[in-house]
Amino acid sequence: MTTPAQTESTEAKAANTVVLTDVAAQKVKALIEQEGRDDLRLRVAVQPGGCSGLRYQLFFDERSLDGDIVTDFDGVEVVVDRMSAPYLAGATIDFADRIDAQGFTIDNPNAGNSCACGDSFS
Repeated sequence: MTTPAQTESTEAKAANTVVLTDVAAQKVKALIEQEGRDDLRLRVAVQPGGCSGLRYQLFFDERSLDGDIVTDFDGVEVVVDRMSAPYLAGATIDFADRIDAQGFTIDNPNAGNSCACGDSFS
């Protein structure tokens, strides 16, 4: 049973970090298992580039950097560096495996504009 205080802290946490859906967490787990390593985490970052100004990066990483924000989703650690955190606060990462969409998707409330490919935003 969840108390109101726990719900509020969970909602506040989601607004300040990246959220990984259950489907995406399962896919990340499967990919890490394929790598045969247990020290990898999903790093999500924002870098300059792309047709809209900023580009998402998702990759596996074993490093810990100063200021990293680490959030656990059912055993999957998602890491966001301190420079990317403001751009990604409240963003939801999902995984689609449909005929019209395949791969990881990011729904980012901070993105004012995005390009048609969905890989960059401003």
